[in-house]
Amino acid sequence: METAYKQRISQAVPFFAPLGVITTRSQFGGYSICADKVMFGLILDGELYLRGTRQSEHVYLAEGMQKLIYTKRGVPVSLNYYHVNEELWLKGDRLLVLAAQALDESKHDRREKTSSPRLKDLPNIGQGIERLLWKAGIQDIESLRCYGAKSSYLKLRAIKQNLSVKVLFALEGALSGHHSAALPPMQRNELLEWFERQYCR
Repeated sequence: METAYKQRISQAVPFFAPLGVITTRSQFGGYSICADKVMFGLILDGELYLRGTRQSEHVYLAEGMQKLIYTKRGVPVSLNYYHVNEELWLKGDRLLVLAAQALDESKHDRREKTSSPRLKDLPNIGQGIERLLWKAGIQDIESLRCYGAKSSYLKLRAIKQNLSVKVLFALEGALSGHHSAALPPMQRNELLEWFERQYCR
């Protein structure tokens, strides 16, 4: 198996050199393949897969490229990577065009993530609270600011009734740029009084 990986890597690195400095590293149980540190493909079980998006999926399928499916705890899971078969390897120029497209889309996604921070990028907001906010209809930072900490907390409590006052502190800190433990005492006390009026009567 290791020989298959080495053979595919030794084939891919010089082939995709026109796209930039090609590097590989261990990832997802295989090897990622990157151009100038941007991942555009995956080598798994000695086979190459190009990264895809909803926009490029129809192009890959038209080329006869099958979507990567792996089994996780007995359940098949599909990933947005598409198999480069031997026939496509023989179409050198076409494969290079597809790889360049995959690379461009990866760069675009990276720029989008950089320019559009997610809720979890705020102080105190982990993935769990972010998912709960999404479920409550608060999809982004601007929406959170519009609702404010108290109204946002009310929406979260409507979904999950056992949320503690710490989540309220976390939301306020996220909006004011503080760690929840570092909220000014006056601000913390005002929130605590509001919480007790709402839920401790």
